Amino acid sequence: MNRLTDLLKIKYPIIQGGMIWCSGWRLVSAVSNNGGLGLIGSGSMYPDNLEHHIKKCKENTANSFGVNLPLMYPDIKEHIKVILKEKIKIVFTSAGNPMTYTKILKDNGVTVVHVVANKKFALKCIDAGVDAIVAEGFEAGGHNGHEEITSLCLIPQIRSCIDIPLIAAGGIASGSSMLAAMSLGADGVQIGSLFASSKESSAHNNFKDKILQAKDGDTKLTLKEIMPVRLLKNEFYNQVINAYKTNASREDLVNILSKGRAKIGMFEGDVKNGELEIGQVAAMIDSIKEVKDIFTDLIEDFNFHNNRISDIHFD
Repeated sequence: MNRLTDLLKIKYPIIQGGMIWCSGWRLVSAVSNNGGLGLIGSGSMYPDNLEHHIKKCKENTANSFGVNLPLMYPDIKEHIKVILKEKIKIVFTSAGNPMTYTKILKDNGVTVVHVVANKKFALKCIDAGVDAIVAEGFEAGGHNGHEEITSLCLIPQIRSCIDIPLIAAGGIASGSSMLAAMSLGADGVQIGSLFASSKESSAHNNFKDKILQAKDGDTKLTLKEIMPVRLLKNEFYNQVINAYKTNASREDLVNILSKGRAKIGMFEGDVKNGELEIGQVAAMIDSIKEVKDIFTDLIEDFNFHNNRISDIHFD
């Protein structure tokens, strides 16, 4: 137990990333039932769908779970209404100014955690009064920071300027990387790609298969003009690259992206024409596992490497 597990009322300091099209109630409740914190990925849901997933989580777990709330979501006020109506106790906010909704959430008894990719926004989180911060490194899948700061550099930078619980994200898919993140100052970890490929993930099996096939360098951060996103290389990615080669405008890039590409790829399984968001650790994932087996592997690997390192001493 540590201050993060105390804050979130969970057994293990492991948070499942609230990934669009992957983080439905089955994944969320499975993570929470195995001792972590499951997060509903509300960024791909209409308000009534979010309410449905919250109710299903309540039916399938008695443990803590929360909602990931991208602040860029166009109908965010309706999402907040649902969150407050259903008395959700934990919300992870991202992709926006933490000042905007932290107070209203905290005034309603919600624990608020915000995702950042640099030190400047970590300090804004402190001013906003959040309860914990996620430091998301450049290795992470999905939407990412412009600065391309890796987790190895980002975690200690943010740890040095905050004294609230810190959660590391980006490049974490094993107990050893979890241990490394905590050695750098994190109180816990947020894991996305590994859970996106799990059996309980709501992602399409075609997408999961593409994750298993990924090799070193098969993901790239692109579309910085809109919002940086890490993608698996496919025909859609090539279309984006070709647009850059022809000096496409920002509007042209928005038009390429705004055709429901993420849903087409990750949820519906069109892995040629869809947007496939996944982290660099995809190259390390070689099988689709149940969430309970993922937890077993993470904890055993963490303990093994923790014991190994405890025997190393320098005079």
